[in-house]
Amino acid sequence: MAIKTYREAVKEALAQEMERDERVVLIGEDLRGGHGGNAPEEAKVEAFGGVLGVTKGLWTQFGSDRVIDTPITESAIVGMAAGAAATGLRPVAELMFMDFFGVSHDALYNQAAKFRYMFGGKAKAPLVMRGMIGAGFSAAAQHSQSPYNIFATTPGLKVVVPSTPYDVKGLLIQSIRDDDPVVFCEHKMLYDLKGEVPEDIYSIPLGVANYTREGEDVTIIALSAMVHKANQVADKLAKEGISVEVVDPRTISPLDEEGILESVASTGRVVIVDESAARFGFAHDVAALIASQAFRFLKAPIALVTPPHTPVPFSPALEKLWIPSVERIEAAVRQVLED
Repeated sequence: MAIKTYREAVKEALAQEMERDERVVLIGEDLRGGHGGNAPEEAKVEAFGGVLGVTKGLWTQFGSDRVIDTPITESAIVGMAAGAAATGLRPVAELMFMDFFGVSHDALYNQAAKFRYMFGGKAKAPLVMRGMIGAGFSAAAQHSQSPYNIFATTPGLKVVVPSTPYDVKGLLIQSIRDDDPVVFCEHKMLYDLKGEVPEDIYSIPLGVANYTREGEDVTIIALSAMVHKANQVADKLAKEGISVEVVDPRTISPLDEEGILESVASTGRVVIVDESAARFGFAHDVAALIASQAFRFLKAPIALVTPPHTPVPFSPALEKLWIPSVERIEAAVRQVLED
């Protein structure tokens, strides 16, 4: 099986679905990227492909009718995608940074998410809104957030938060094929992460969690980049005879409640790691789920590891303190074992 980066897996999923289904189109700013005017033709062809090069080469392969470079206008990007989806296309709209969803949210939250319900199932909105999430690049408060928790509050939206190259390809393919709008969150710190990715087309069902480590003493529930930190903690503690199970939900709407509760029932101790928010975030939602449906299995209070309730700092030193760390996760695990 080939070793590919997270970035390459995203691009491969897009290319394979575009080859398979001519209704799939890409819409977004800088998808083709940067060079024009009097630049040499080869520079135009081999342009950037987004701020981190994810879509580089797709314009060359599929042309301007299917890779649509837009101005910096997120409201038009998502509005265009919602209309295109309602009329039979399968658009993949890129916001570049997911932080920018605010100026485009009406088309997603009040339109696309409600099409199927308001038209009695006769209308579909098969669109995907891609965007980068996450801190770690010192990109400051407006380019470093992880607002997946906000999207998950909206009935009609599906929300995907992949952590590995294998998962990002399979989940993106499944999202493009889904008949409902999907918000697809790609952590910018994972783009260079390498892993095994099949060359063939495959899909991963939405709403099915992945157990990245199996254990008996404590369950850690984590998303996206936090999964890898949780795995580090599990591997370190295993050397001390502490058995840690790591659950990666992969999607938070739909959420694999059964898989989460099954793990909690088997260990009785839970740590939830979340980069989205210190208030009303994913961690709080899952903690409420566990407290309401698996309280009888708990041997200790549920521990939450989240950022502080502040904007993401620009300072690299402060940003490092803001992001949930391996050390904080390990401390939380040790605490629930003592309680």
